[in-house]
Amino acid sequence: MNNAHPAISGDLVNKTIHFISGLPRSGSTLLCNILAQNPRFDVTSTSGILDVLFSVRNQWNNLIEFKASPNEAAKVRVLRAMLDAYHADTDRPVVFNKSRGWLAYLEMAELILERPAKVLVPVRDLRDVLASFEKLWRRQAATAQIGQEAQNYFDWQTVEGRCQVWSRIDQPVGLAYNRIKDALQRGYGDRLHFVEFEQLTKNPKRALENVYEFLGEEPFEHDFGHVAQLTHEDDEIFGFRGLHHIRQKVEPMEPQWPKILGPTADTYQGQELW
Repeated sequence: MNNAHPAISGDLVNKTIHFISGLPRSGSTLLCNILAQNPRFDVTSTSGILDVLFSVRNQWNNLIEFKASPNEAAKVRVLRAMLDAYHADTDRPVVFNKSRGWLAYLEMAELILERPAKVLVPVRDLRDVLASFEKLWRRQAATAQIGQEAQNYFDWQTVEGRCQVWSRIDQPVGLAYNRIKDALQRGYGDRLHFVEFEQLTKNPKRALENVYEFLGEEPFEHDFGHVAQLTHEDDEIFGFRGLHHIRQKVEPMEPQWPKILGPTADTYQGQELW
């Protein structure tokens, strides 16, 4: 056993693994499919491997056999092997694992990787994030009910109430916002590269140049006029149709919130992290 640091002894993962973890409705699916144009890069749709690693970590500590005979080095090797095996179906050397949860578990990620993590963090004006959720809800409100509506009937009667629900600490916008804020407060700012939705859609070439510089990768000429969607998800599982669909051509988008949120948007002005 390596006595220098027994908690992380074992082989490194076989691929260079980075993470994509930011705000919802902020271009993460678009970013993934742009990156996938590079033959060196493999990308995931929304990944559940973090939850598996999280569960194994917790269950390991609860097993009486491991309490009686602790083996931290073995636990880390198992976690590392699981992450490695999850990405064994690609021969591309660089992998981007997408999950908004990674920001909450960077300590575990870095222990597994044995190096500082690199995280691409898609962000967007919070008012437009909320407006995007509101648009998705209105698109299907006539024929379907989502979980938040069923659980928050009275709050759900107004656009302000719906925005407040989505912004709660246990809901998509509030949870993602707090994870970003907390990662910065924990001192991980140098591991994060913010990819602003507005820049990604207005000047994608410059946005990707910044990404490559952060990653330390050689530049690649992307085709922003023809972005094929290679990641697919059953959006019905998440409660919304079209949640992860992208446009083939990267184009600027006008702010959505003035028409969608109206005066409600004033509540969310000034809430910025980057």
